[in-house]
Amino acid sequence: MRRVGTLLAALTLLAAACTDEKPGLDFPSTEATAPPADPSTSPVDRSAGSAAVAMDALCVEPVFPSPSPASGDVEPEITEIQRRVEIVRGLEYLDPVVSEAVTGTEMARRVTEVFEIQYPKDFYARRTRAWVTIGVLPQGVSLREALLSFGRGGIVGYYDPATGGLVYIGTGDLGFGETLTLAHELTHAIDDQHFDFTRLDPLANGCRDEEFMAALGAVEGSAQFFATEVLREFPAPVGADDVGIAGDLGVLDAVPPFLLELQVWPYNYGHGFIIALERRGGLKLVNRALRKLPVSTEQVLHPERYPNDLPQPVDVPALGSARWEDLDVMQVGEEWLRALLGLHVDQATANGAAAGWDGGVYRAWANGEQVAVAMRTVWDSSVDARQFRDAMELWIGEGDVAADVRLEADARVMAIFATDDATLELISSAF
Repeated sequence: MRRVGTLLAALTLLAAACTDEKPGLDFPSTEATAPPADPSTSPVDRSAGSAAVAMDALCVEPVFPSPSPASGDVEPEITEIQRRVEIVRGLEYLDPVVSEAVTGTEMARRVTEVFEIQYPKDFYARRTRAWVTIGVLPQGVSLREALLSFGRGGIVGYYDPATGGLVYIGTGDLGFGETLTLAHELTHAIDDQHFDFTRLDPLANGCRDEEFMAALGAVEGSAQFFATEVLREFPAPVGADDVGIAGDLGVLDAVPPFLLELQVWPYNYGHGFIIALERRGGLKLVNRALRKLPVSTEQVLHPERYPNDLPQPVDVPALGSARWEDLDVMQVGEEWLRALLGLHVDQATANGAAAGWDGGVYRAWANGEQVAVAMRTVWDSSVDARQFRDAMELWIGEGDVAADVRLEADARVMAIFATDDATLELISSAF
């Protein structure tokens, strides 16, 4: 029996939540020029040979054992934090939330246990080959092992929608870090009880990466925002050995910069998204964003584009050669491209070049040891398309992968990546 596999976690880096500013949002405002939703947007191409059909075929859905509801006593200290969350959240718990304090070693064991099911080995081995070919992962790095390192070193607490309970690294001394972690996870619990976070599971398990990342931005952003409000309204003492902030940062050294950026993105930019919505429309608009989750990272990065600016479907057709087998297909959104560009160009250039995104997908193939990737993106305007093309040309020049990029009609850009120059030339000629 399948169960909900999406654990909603608090990170070692949780202390970044304690700010009044939009974390990291240094994009120029596009509120005046943000395009409206296009009612004529066509459905995703699911004809034979399309990228969407290939993605469905390649996706491996995890199968979890049937969960047991969390059980146990709710300690008075936890009940008090729940009361504080209710006050700042403007909602009431519909069911009690059981909290369990564990050691860091036990947390790593539990994260690993879920990880072994949630991240299928074959799928992530294929995606590793695609990402190494693109150049966002170094040679010799396993995407799956890097994700596991992040989970073991970065997670200090999690809420499980399948059981309705939460687990956190705790010492029994509810100082600043533990209170912040608990407030974060208890916000997940109260939000889940009102807005049903099992809706995230089909996105994650169906390999709908861009939609899942956008939804996670709203969910984690809410937890960041209201946990911060709890500490603002009800200050807690900061201790030198505060586990909620210290964590095992050394383990994160094994996580490549591109992947680390993607993993912390929902917390930092999701926080900024919720701040913007709360300032614009109060708790009513925040609640709306949890009922109607954002569908793209663009909507989270540019809150004024939520909910009307919808992405266009993009396709990369099959190669039509029996020697080349599909290896991986993935939706690529504004944040994924922004993180990619940030590896080799300055962040301001990366932010600006990714900001006109309107849809994207890559498709990877393998022929023995050879790997090729075709990434097609569509942009709000031809100016935005040229800006992204120019940034990719700089990126390619600064990197060390075989790659090429070119403009296409209708504000589209095609980027090709390959394991070697001969393969690059071969695949480029197919498009």
